[in-house]
Amino acid sequence: MPFLFILLLGIALAAFGFWYLRRFASFKAQRPEDYGDCQPRLDLVRHLSGRMDCRGVIFGPTGRVTSQFRAVMETHWSGPSGVMDETFVYDDGSRQSRQWRLTIGSDGSLRAEADDVLEAGHGQTSGNTLRLAYTIRLPRENGGHLLDAVDWMYLQADGTILNRSQFRKWGIKVAELFCVMTPAERRDA
Repeated sequence: MPFLFILLLGIALAAFGFWYLRRFASFKAQRPEDYGDCQPRLDLVRHLSGRMDCRGVIFGPTGRVTSQFRAVMETHWSGPSGVMDETFVYDDGSRQSRQWRLTIGSDGSLRAEADDVLEAGHGQTSGNTLRLAYTIRLPRENGGHLLDAVDWMYLQADGTILNRSQFRKWGIKVAELFCVMTPAERRDA
């Protein structure tokens, strides 16, 4: 009897620990307000404007790098509305393009639409960050799956933006992306 009690207690504590980590100490647990005091303040029209060069990696579900890429992002604004054209070149030579149609709300919210994004993505700026959540359809050659995506962008003092994204299917992480977005006029390498 004591063994069964200890076993059940251990299982309950492990389940609680897993829930706690997932809810309060993980990528998914971040909230925009966690970064409200962080500087410099991210101004999308200012910091995501013109040409940005991007370099990044994509990690598969096991955490191993599955692909590397370079991208050019060109964004133009007219008041609170903007268009971001992205062109990716992957290490296998394949290319991908996407056009985001962006609208900034007076409260720092962001609405983001693209042809391969179901409905509109919704984001929020706070401090030096942007959180954007959306559902994306992968290209046919990659299975055409629908994935829930969450992007976090972190503005650095020199204007560089660090982007970390996770992609989930049925709540299970299937990929992660990390990239560095550099304003073209400040490119060092």
